[in-house]
Amino acid sequence: MASFKGLAKDTVIYGMSSIVGRFLNYLLVPLYTAKIAAESGGYGVVTNVYAYTALIMVLLTFGMETTFLNYANKEEENPKKVFSTSLICVGTLAVVFFLGVLLAIGPVSSFLGYADHPEYVWTMAAVVSLDAIQAIPFVYLRYQHKPVRFFSLKMLFIVLNVVLNLLAFLVLPLFTGHATDVVWVFYINLICTGLVTFFFYPELKEVCHGFDTALMKRMFSYSWPILVLGLAGILNQAADKILYPKLVEGHQGQVDLGIYGAAAKIAMIMAMITQAFRYAYEPIVFGKRKDKDSKEYYAKAMKYFLIFTLFAFLAVVAYLDILRYIIGRDYWDGLRVVPIVMAAEIMMGVYFNLSFWYKLIEKTIWGLWFSLAGCIVLLLVNIIFVPQVGYIACAWGGFAGYATAMVLSYIVGQKKNPINYPMQEMMIYVLLTTVLFVGMTLANKYLSLWAAILVNTLLLVVFVVYMVKKDFPLTPLIQKLKGLRK
Repeated sequence: MASFKGLAKDTVIYGMSSIVGRFLNYLLVPLYTAKIAAESGGYGVVTNVYAYTALIMVLLTFGMETTFLNYANKEEENPKKVFSTSLICVGTLAVVFFLGVLLAIGPVSSFLGYADHPEYVWTMAAVVSLDAIQAIPFVYLRYQHKPVRFFSLKMLFIVLNVVLNLLAFLVLPLFTGHATDVVWVFYINLICTGLVTFFFYPELKEVCHGFDTALMKRMFSYSWPILVLGLAGILNQAADKILYPKLVEGHQGQVDLGIYGAAAKIAMIMAMITQAFRYAYEPIVFGKRKDKDSKEYYAKAMKYFLIFTLFAFLAVVAYLDILRYIIGRDYWDGLRVVPIVMAAEIMMGVYFNLSFWYKLIEKTIWGLWFSLAGCIVLLLVNIIFVPQVGYIACAWGGFAGYATAMVLSYIVGQKKNPINYPMQEMMIYVLLTTVLFVGMTLANKYLSLWAAILVNTLLLVVFVVYMVKKDFPLTPLIQKLKGLRK
């Protein structure tokens, strides 16, 4: 129970950095969608460029975050040596990448479709290089169980990013007399990322512990399948945003991508929850692998994760008619993708939970095959259906890709390293969520705004009542509160 309390505590702190941070970033979504007209395709550029940077980020870190946690928790390894070796390797690769982009800025910009705007490319190359370097100190803070410092640095970036964007898109036009160019989104990101890197000085100076070639070879043998796994995973998230302008050519491709990208932002509450859970859960998993009750712990964690993500899913659907005001009216056509993207994010989170069986037995090659299978499904759905039905196919492609990886990981995992997940209990929650989702969808379609909100709130209460009755009884909590009063 103590370990669950520790998981909950760290999840709250890590979650605050993720949830509060994403919430503050949500302030930028109405800003961008209000100041960047949908028909301009400017927000499509932002969506497309960030998709490329997400892919490059995986390449530059090449699975070293998970690899660091694995080796730093081994008794025979020196955690400081593991940290410095990881940092030197990732840092060197990041610097080489950035210099390579600068030397070939013309051809690279043309290849990406931004021959007239090389500033988009070199700016984000600098950002992703610094982000890759930061990834190792951030995972080091997680290893050291320093969620407060982790939170502080994340919030420093986010608050500064929001403030500078508000100044650039609201205040600056008052002086210049014309709208702020979309390139300022990337310039501001670079400024904020550079400042956070500066504040990592205490961690970065530990590079003095040197580079261990033999250790790096061992770590690379563990990390390379995670690299390919990560590539397949990020393609599941970003491939549609990279491919769309190529499948729907011309200006319309950027316009549609902007609408899809803006609407999908509303669904990112699920990404916040899964990311917060991952930050807190991953170090604990590797630390508990020798405990006798580890598998029971993993099974319970999976159940609780599913319960809370399903609740979040229903909450967003229930109040989608209010949440839609996060984005500009020009982008409302994309709201139909929100439930699909959220469902895909839930499956990604379940897949993340299932992935530990092969990480713990150091058979990460399995993760490679599962993610590649999911990626192939996603790509096929996009290539076949995007030209016919547009960006709705992007959402369904992600859903199908994550579902494929999740199912394969569960089937093989139960044979290789079985864990007794409470499948019947979890499936009841899924069935209940499905029924309530249908009810909310019909209410949103056929009832007035406030009538739909009232009905949806009652349906959400049904889920909460079931959740409290089955898994979170209030009686022990009430008794504890009474004891405190005495």
